[in-house]
Amino acid sequence: MLVRVQNAAGTNAERALIDWLRAWKDPDTPHGVATINCSLFHQDRLHQFDAVVWTPTSCVVIEAEALVARQDGVLEVPLNGPWTINGTPAATEGRDRGTPLERSREHTFALQSWLAARSLGQRAVHGLALIVPLRGAELRIEQAWTDPSFDVVIGDDAGRLRHYFDVLAEEENFLWTANDVAVAFRGLGILPYLPAPQDLLNEGFLGPIDITLWHGGPNQAQAEAYAEELAQTERDAQASAFTIEAPWYSPWKLYPREAGDLDLGRTFMRTLLVIGMIIGFAWVLWFVVTAISTYGPG
Repeated sequence: MLVRVQNAAGTNAERALIDWLRAWKDPDTPHGVATINCSLFHQDRLHQFDAVVWTPTSCVVIEAEALVARQDGVLEVPLNGPWTINGTPAATEGRDRGTPLERSREHTFALQSWLAARSLGQRAVHGLALIVPLRGAELRIEQAWTDPSFDVVIGDDAGRLRHYFDVLAEEENFLWTANDVAVAFRGLGILPYLPAPQDLLNEGFLGPIDITLWHGGPNQAQAEAYAEELAQTERDAQASAFTIEAPWYSPWKLYPREAGDLDLGRTFMRTLLVIGMIIGFAWVLWFVVTAISTYGPG
């Protein structure tokens, strides 16, 4: 997982989220790119995202919230209204209006609408409220609703968050390409944080690559180098289709030319070997023709 932090995390929940995402380096862990503390101005309103995670199969807006007091029991999550733990209001770290779910819903709808205006609306955006309890707290969730686009996860460790992305990957198809991610980064004003095309392809995003989407960013040179590598590979493939490989005994293999070095000895030996091979071929041809004319029929 590639993690891009636009602004330093200021809450315990954000710091925990960053640590978990950065730990996903193994082949079996979720792949993608995460942006921390990015924002979107849409329909005369500023939406501040704790995190947006793109994977090859999904886009997830994460609202991370930590509990500042140890509260054990059942976290009741209604569709609307305050959250409670065993009837007591949840002691969350943030002081924002509404619940994490309500904020996640607002941010998700805004990003979905913004992407639709850029021809990316057919790709679903999921909302996730990540609740980080104090260490040692025993907490479980009871949701009074079911919506496949929104979910709440207890983040007492990275395992549950990873499970969420693993399940999401199994349910979705490959929808996000490297170009789609580049379009989103440019539109959100975070082009300096856009990974190089090679990095996105290594994370599983599909190509082909439009290198113009990287122009003006710090990875423009890497994008152009990637395009040149592809062009060179294509030229080599086309050339190999029409090239006959010389045998090992070829004069040009036994006495090859060296760039910037004029070696008269190599030139003489190469020329002498060519003449010798021509004489040998002519002698063999004369022998075959003589044998056919002498012993052939008629």
